[in-house]
Amino acid sequence: MADSRAIGIFDSGVGGLTVAKAIHNLMPDENLIYFGDTAHLPYGDKSDEAIVHFSKGIASYLQEKHQIKALLIACNSASAVAYNPLKSYLPESFPVYNVIDPVAAEIALTKPNSVVGVIGTRATINSGSYTQKIRTLEPSIDVSTLRTPLLVPLIEEGLAESKIAHETLSYYLEQPELGDIDSLVLGCTHYPHIQKKVEELSDGRFEVINSPEIVAARVLKDLAARDLKNDSSHQGKLEFYVSDYTAVFENIAQIMFGSNITLVEENIWE
Repeated sequence: MADSRAIGIFDSGVGGLTVAKAIHNLMPDENLIYFGDTAHLPYGDKSDEAIVHFSKGIASYLQEKHQIKALLIACNSASAVAYNPLKSYLPESFPVYNVIDPVAAEIALTKPNSVVGVIGTRATINSGSYTQKIRTLEPSIDVSTLRTPLLVPLIEEGLAESKIAHETLSYYLEQPELGDIDSLVLGCTHYPHIQKKVEELSDGRFEVINSPEIVAARVLKDLAARDLKNDSSHQGKLEFYVSDYTAVFENIAQIMFGSNITLVEENIWE
């Protein structure tokens, strides 16, 4: 039978919208509930303890108020430090997905004997998650990582197309850590918002990995295996919530999903 309960998706801000969009494109019949914890963005500069605390609070909210059937951590920082705590916190049979494991598995399968670059927030890079997961699956791959903390604030401020974003990204891509890479993982769900700029600046020097599509395919496969897919002939319902309303967030969401979407402020931390 079709399971019409929603998939819950969360991030600190607009970044996870790139994953939600990939999910919606691949599974248009699924109902999606997105929560952006804009009151605490960005997660990448927070302590591990704070990220885990916020992640558990959001998971409880999505389960208790919206009765979601699965949870997707659409944030690399939270995926790196809060995935295992959330798995322990939630019922054992409840599906929890992160955005790192599917990408690491795909790279291990398709990029042996290569040099893979990863850019991300301080929390993601400091965790070593990408390096550990990729090299455990395929030791022949070299992984080179770079902290790029200035990109998330620029994207959240709606400055992805600005001159300062161009110069900041150019600076990061010129760093020696990325000098010999064959492919690049955008290790933050915000970064697909600037993927075209990355590709332009790289001038074909490396391949940019499309992480949201990889994650969406993994979620689809697992939901089908668990018999949790909606499989409806109707378009799924999309709901968007934030802990602190911002016009920039709503504008980006409307550009990505259509002007008919409404952003609802729900401060679950009060």
